[in-house]
Amino acid sequence: MAAKKETYTEAMKKLETIVAKVEGGELDIDQLGENLKEAQRLIKFCKDKLYKADAEIKKMLEEDRNGEE
Repeated sequence: MAAKKETYTEAMKKLETIVAKVEGGELDIDQLGENLKEAQRLIKFCKDKLYKADAEIKKMLEEDRNGEE
């Protein structure tokens, strides 16, 4: 069975939860380090998704523009 792919929305919710815990002082030093590593992974994942979506949109707009000429 293949692992379920994480979505952008799920990653953002996880990131928001980590930020709330950090801001609320809910994490001890061990948890803080682990959570910050996870936050870093989530930020990279979300940035990659956004860059990919941006590139796809630009490509579609360019194709649409070229089709109108």
